[in-house]
Amino acid sequence: MTDPTAGRHEGVVAETDDAMAPEASDPVAEARREAAEFKDKLLRTLAEMENLRKRTEREVGDARLYGTAGFARDVLAVADNMHRALEAIGPELREAADTKVKAFIEGVELTERELLKTLEKNGVKKFSPLGERFDPNVHQAMYEVQTSDQPPGHVAQVIQAGYMIGDRVLRPALVAVSKAAPKSPTSANDNPQPDNGTP
Repeated sequence: MTDPTAGRHEGVVAETDDAMAPEASDPVAEARREAAEFKDKLLRTLAEMENLRKRTEREVGDARLYGTAGFARDVLAVADNMHRALEAIGPELREAADTKVKAFIEGVELTERELLKTLEKNGVKKFSPLGERFDPNVHQAMYEVQTSDQPPGHVAQVIQAGYMIGDRVLRPALVAVSKAAPKSPTSANDNPQPDNGTP
């Protein structure tokens, strides 16, 4: 004889087992996933910090080098005036000058050299582009001259030297640019016109 409650007991046991079964999650896999996330975040943060460090170093270097550009540009006027004063003293005047005047001229020359050394020590370099191909990025053309000394499009004269600060132009060089001589007009003998009978 069969027990009528047997089927009911089995169903209750099966339902109880399903309710008490833990969720299908592996704690090791979960920990690995979290560790991978943390590692990714750490690597991203380290990369961002390295980029920030490099950018800061570059900005500090630029500020140190180019921060004095305004002051250096003002000092160039002093250097130009000293150079003009020395150029105004021709060789005849130097020869005719007495020892005190010669000593004064030498003192001005020494001061000019010292000023240029100080500028160079602070990243400012003078350049005189005579004979170089004209470059509008670093040269400012004042006029054109016809000359056979330089090919067309080259610097034939330097009116005022230029200055660089680091790899930037502090002041362009003022120059005269060479141009080709005009072609001589052909004479009437070289290219005779046909006579069409008109006076």
